[in-house]
Amino acid sequence: MGFEKLLVIGLLAMFLLGPERLPEYAARLGRLVRTARRMLDDANSRMREELGEDFDVDEWRKLDPRQYDPRRIIRDALLEPDPEPEPEPEPEPEQEPEADHAPARAAGTGETVFDSEAT
Repeated sequence: MGFEKLLVIGLLAMFLLGPERLPEYAARLGRLVRTARRMLDDANSRMREELGEDFDVDEWRKLDPRQYDPRRIIRDALLEPDPEPEPEPEPEPEQEPEADHAPARAAGTGETVFDSEAT
């Protein structure tokens, strides 16, 4: 909140509450702010205790979704140099089927010859 907004809220409070009740409500607001600050400090120290010494607030701030600007992300991605393509491995030459696996044909007769010892 800017200074102008706080000034407008203060003036509205002064007119609505009046000069008699304004100090009382200002004191209540002060107590509320102190209590809220104390609760946040306690929660922060408790979180540090439970997460250990490796906990870093800056790492959590990096994950804040409000910091992401889609235009900047796209611009950075487009300006990023393309990675070097990896060379494709040469395909292995196809092996010709061996004659032992295919049924043999007798020369000139057209009959298939089977090896009885192969089974």
